[in-house]
Amino acid sequence: DVQLQASGGGLVQAGGSLRLSCAASGFTFDDYAIGWFRQAPGKEREGVSCISSSDGSTYYADSVKGRFTISSDNAKNTVYLQMNDLKPEDTAVYYCNARWGSVTYWGQGTQVTVSS
Repeated sequence: DVQLQASGGGLVQAGGSLRLSCAASGFTFDDYAIGWFRQAPGKEREGVSCISSSDGSTYYADSVKGRFTISSDNAKNTVYLQMNDLKPEDTAVYYCNARWGSVTYWGQGTQVTVSS
């Protein structure tokens, strides 16, 4: 079975840091792009960052550039999202996603709450 297990969320004060993890299983990890999305209450889900497991290329939304860093440990089939200098507007449920062509898998979310 395909599984994407997101973890690492929590409550943090503004300016703090969290590291999210997305542990994948059940598919060929190296073939996929792994991404993080987030959805705040009353808002649409938005892309935050993604990484290609094959060549390590990365993407960041403008809102997180310079603060978030995505990385991949292919030996562990795990992608990390290091989030620094967190802001209240980063509060959302964060989801990880694996995509290869038209195939997409979603994991469950992990809540990130940033207090001001």
